[in-house]
Amino acid sequence: MTVRPPSAASRALLRLLPKVDLVADDARLTTASQQLGRATVMVLARRAVDDARARLLSDGREPSLDAVVAAVNAEVEALFASRARRVINATGVILHTNLGRAPLGQAVVQALADSAVGYTSIELDLNTGKRGQRAAFAHRALALLTGAPAALVVNNNAAAVLLVLTALAQGRGVVVSRGEQVEIGGGFRVPEVLQRSGARMIEVGTTNRTRLSDYARALDENDDVAVLLRVHRGNFRQTGFVARPDLTALAQLARARGVLLVKDLGGGALVDLAPFGLHGEPLARACVAAGVHLTCFSSDKVLGGPQGGVVVGASDLVARVARDPLARALRLGRLPLVALEATLTAYLAGEFQQVPALCAIQTPIDQVRTRVEGWCARLRAAGVEAQPQAIVAAVGGGTLAEEPLHSVAAAIRCARPSALAARLRCGEPAVMARVHNDAVLLDGRSVRPDEASALMRAVIAAASAKDGG
Repeated sequence: MTVRPPSAASRALLRLLPKVDLVADDARLTTASQQLGRATVMVLARRAVDDARARLLSDGREPSLDAVVAAVNAEVEALFASRARRVINATGVILHTNLGRAPLGQAVVQALADSAVGYTSIELDLNTGKRGQRAAFAHRALALLTGAPAALVVNNNAAAVLLVLTALAQGRGVVVSRGEQVEIGGGFRVPEVLQRSGARMIEVGTTNRTRLSDYARALDENDDVAVLLRVHRGNFRQTGFVARPDLTALAQLARARGVLLVKDLGGGALVDLAPFGLHGEPLARACVAAGVHLTCFSSDKVLGGPQGGVVVGASDLVARVARDPLARALRLGRLPLVALEATLTAYLAGEFQQVPALCAIQTPIDQVRTRVEGWCARLRAAGVEAQPQAIVAAVGGGTLAEEPLHSVAAAIRCARPSALAARLRCGEPAVMARVHNDAVLLDGRSVRPDEASALMRAVIAAASAKDGG
């Protein structure tokens, strides 16, 4: 293809473009250069000049140094605005996926700091000086905590399910109920994960009712079935005319017919939440006891650790899954692994107070109310009208849907609650609150006790601003 040289008129226009180094050295970009270094500002300046050139040639719009410098500053602002920032979670959603799910305890933070500043024996046997097994402690701890013979950790639960199906069912049939073909956050759907694994999905039952006989019929009609897949419906609830077989009965059918039962547990509770009024989250240990061959779950949901996916179950099956080449691509990184080890250590010791997500779930409602009453008193003393209000919080993270978690919030009623909420989000530290019925609600359950002072300062500053409400 022949490229035409620019016309004389175009060349004359192009001479109007500011030089890249002139843009980068402009005094209005001094802060940007201090933040990013001149080399990066030069890259951004070159991009801005290129954009100005394209506009000039397309519509004859004459560029100006002011406009190009403003474009660079806008790029710098957008770059820093996209960074992950510390946020105080006052939404009442404890495992808020958009806020990183489970916060980590101080012992975990210390373990991360110790590991991050130096080297770690992540894959080294210090006794022999030879290569060791990665994640050996996490695997042993998870086996102890779930009653399973073996365990494996990867980088999230979707990866765990994908890996298990790839290793054990690729090219073969996987039976799944129509009522369990769920969609999780971000548009990821169980049928799509199953398809990606290379397995063939065999649907049984109906949306609301699936019987044991439906699974048996699928086994009779398909001689290539490798897995019966059971998916926990954590992010929604079916009620009314519904049915599905008992997990133990399904496990017995799988064993009798020589196929595997795999459970996608989702949340991954290691302790019973029923004493706190939450009854919808099955224990990983219960799945193992029911005879499930392999159970997959997240480590950053109700377990309260860092992002990760767990597979627990029969030793030979876990070993087969671990040997699959995909396992190497999905392995847990050093820092998440260190954080998971520290979290599991707290579980082994029974020190559940070291797990902030569990603390938030388990805090008695009277204690939450007392905390919020203290906030309201402090806010009123600063001229911010706030009153305690009973509300319903949520565990979140796609778990315990429709399970009420009673809480108390500081309700700030103002003329423009959305404006106040926006100021809180953009403050330092950022505060994520709820807006409901012309009030900004600060939930006392999801805010950590050590964040209270910072929260009060942020709210007072936001409320005292001219457009804060």
